[in-house]
Formats: sequence, structure tokens, C-alpha cells
Amino acid sequence: MDLLLLGAVSMASLIAGLFFLRFWRDTGDRFFLFFAISFLVEGMNRAALGLTNDPNEGRPFFYFVRFLSFLLILIAIVQKNMTKDTRGKYSRTDKS
Repeated sequence: MDLLLLGAVSMASLIAGLFFLRFWRDTGDRFFLFFAISFLVEGMNRAALGLTNDPNEGRPFFYFVRFLSFLLILIAIVQKNMTKDTRGKYSRTDKS
């Protein structure tokens, strides 16, 4: 049962990564690229975990890969909040 759930989480992560990859392709926003890479890495990490003889999520390698995946999400969020959106935020035109 644990391997079945691990496979389902792996598949869901890979599909979410593909959706974010499509959003990145449509918008060109690096936010979506970071999320896509993060979910694809997490999906492959879960698949590799399921293929091991003893699927233990506490192993340093699998834990470190998950840490990097969440770090990518954090970087994407911080980077998105730090950039200034100048596409008309203050572009009020007065016709006087």
C-alpha cells in the first residue's frame, strides 16, 4: 500500500510539473519555471524512492533532494515578490 501511494504522489508531482512547464512556456515567467523544475525533481525523487529496496524518506540523499526542491519554490516566491512590476502600475495618463 505504501508503494502505491508513493507512486501516486510521484505521478501527481510529475503532472503538476508538466502543467507549470506549460504555464512557463505560455507566459515566459521564471516563477513557473522554478515551480516546474521543483515538481519534476520531486516527482523523480519519489519515483526513485519507490524503486529502492528499503523506501525510507529519512535517508540523507532523498531528504536533501526534497530540501532542494522546496528551496527552489522558496526562491521563486521571494524572487517574484522582490521584482517590481512596472507594466502600468503607475502609468496613469491625464488627458487635461
